[in-house]
Amino acid sequence: MAQILDGKETARAIREVLKARCAELETDGVTPGLAVVLVGNDPASAIYVGQKEKACSEVGFNSYRYELPAETTEKELFVLIDRLNGDPKVHGILVQLPLPKGLSADRVIGRIDPGKDVDGFHPLNAGSLACGLPGVVPCTPKGVMRILERYGVPLAGRKAVVVGRSNIVGKPMAQLLLAANMTVTVCHSRTPDLARETLQADVLVVAAGKPGIVDGSMVKEGAVVVDVGIHRTSRGIVGDVKFDEVVEKASWITPVPGGAGPLTIAMLMENTLELAAKAILK
Repeated sequence: MAQILDGKETARAIREVLKARCAELETDGVTPGLAVVLVGNDPASAIYVGQKEKACSEVGFNSYRYELPAETTEKELFVLIDRLNGDPKVHGILVQLPLPKGLSADRVIGRIDPGKDVDGFHPLNAGSLACGLPGVVPCTPKGVMRILERYGVPLAGRKAVVVGRSNIVGKPMAQLLLAANMTVTVCHSRTPDLARETLQADVLVVAAGKPGIVDGSMVKEGAVVVDVGIHRTSRGIVGDVKFDEVVEKASWITPVPGGAGPLTIAMLMENTLELAAKAILK
């Protein structure tokens, strides 16, 4: 029976540290500021934005929310982003994804100042991560690494498998695990025999965006399993991993909810604070 990698508790501990660091920055006259841009009326996005605002309040950050209609043009959105890029009170900018049809996420992300790209999605930050250079690290993969560190999961010299190849989670997750001296395999929708790959994993990170894609037969005994997926279904909230099956075989596992989700928001706060601290040095 696996032990639980508790994302809620880990995130709580991180927020306590951030709250203290925020107080220190305020002695230098700086309060970290996060601007969140919400385009359209996607209900899930609105919930996520609310959670981020609550987290800002808890750690003492300034939170700036901008709501735009779904009909907003790219030009209009760029005007707002440019204004936020130049606002010294704003240290981190986040444009909530997905965007309405007609808006290019790549172009929008590319418009954000890389030094305020709190999500770590800008090509310059992605390139820095790939090259092992300093930059903003995407929040979910960064949170996964933090919880593995907190619970003392050994990584160096072991085998990692990442299921999913998105720019948001899969690719940066693989880069971070590789930097931790793991041997990394990335699987995706064209992988011919997914189970053959996942059964080799000492550490398995599942970010496929498909409910229950990994079951108990696909996990080797004693593996560490991190489930990044979250889905609202008729059976309640579930992840990409069939928890009830995998918990019997894994040594450690994240629950859904209460695993990767709280860590993502905690890392968003940490990235914002780190960008604010860098702004002091400019």
